[in-house]
Amino acid sequence: MTEQKRAPLPHDFHPEVPSFTVVSDDVAPGAVLKADQVYAEGNVSPHLRWEGFPAGAKSFAVTCFDPDAPTGSGFWHWVLFDIPASVTELPAGAGSGSLEGLPAGAVHVRNDYGSKDFGGAAPPAGDGPHRYVFTVYAVDSEKLGPDADVSPAVVGFNLRFHTLGRAQLVGEYEVPAAG
Repeated sequence: MTEQKRAPLPHDFHPEVPSFTVVSDDVAPGAVLKADQVYAEGNVSPHLRWEGFPAGAKSFAVTCFDPDAPTGSGFWHWVLFDIPASVTELPAGAGSGSLEGLPAGAVHVRNDYGSKDFGGAAPPAGDGPHRYVFTVYAVDSEKLGPDADVSPAVVGFNLRFHTLGRAQLVGEYEVPAAG
């Protein structure tokens, strides 16, 4: 059996920026995601807390991306931006369900499931482990510019030019082959 080739991480082709720290009560670096972060089981956005970001940050954005999805372009699970600079933590579930816990003014765009919220891990059975890259961006403006009707790619384009620093946390999940 050949080893599965791993896709680059989402920021491998972006300009280097200072890094800072993001931690979670729900996602451990390199560990398997909890059932709560799986689409068919809990579908709950994880708790995230960040610190050490550049002093000039005027807002934050949070994304979750699966670079290993068998699409040729990865899979966006969560895209949230215009989080006020005073907010440095999101509780578990803030990006799910009723969206309680989201700060006022934060904007969701649709994920690749087609909904404007967090969509949990759901790799195809037998496709091997997928990485789920949770990224917090420190942004140089209070408002990134796009509205809630743009695609994740448009948000990513804007983040490319407005990111002061970036923190990421990578968890994994896989569904074994049937049989």
